[in-house]
Amino acid sequence: MAQVTAFQGNAGTLTEAFEELFREHHALIFRSAYSITGNAQDAEDVLQTIFLRLLRRGVTPDLQKNPKGYLYRAAVNVALSILRSRRETATIEQEPFETPAVLVEPRVSDESRRALVNAMAQLKPGAIEILVLHYEHDYSDAEIARILGTSRGTVAVSLYRTRARLRKLMQVDLEKRS
Repeated sequence: MAQVTAFQGNAGTLTEAFEELFREHHALIFRSAYSITGNAQDAEDVLQTIFLRLLRRGVTPDLQKNPKGYLYRAAVNVALSILRSRRETATIEQEPFETPAVLVEPRVSDESRRALVNAMAQLKPGAIEILVLHYEHDYSDAEIARILGTSRGTVAVSLYRTRARLRKLMQVDLEKRS
């Protein structure tokens, strides 16, 4: 655990303690923020905001007592703040200045994309790794097995099962929307 009390020492100790705190907790903050916002860029913004605020404000008693809990709560609060501001912005942008002559139906590909993102959020990280390596980077089963240090058969079975689970999750999501 990072020695948060070292923040109050000299500049070198401050830098080391801050870096250690970041290394120990950045993944927790990012994952927490991502689970709330559903967006990696927003999660990065949350992470940066929290550590910039720590640099400006310094150490609080709550941070000294329980750094992990403090940073988790901060991640949740900042992420919720981003969602609230996004919702307010969306409400302002949705107020039309003129009524459109023709209403355009949402594109099926947009709905499918949303369903895919929602479904992928429910998959295990290992399954997502294999999907991304296969579909985004065009790696074969054998190449994925080499990269992940597993057998080709394991990759093939995982890919098959993950695609089936993804199809089901997307179908459920699309049915909810219609």
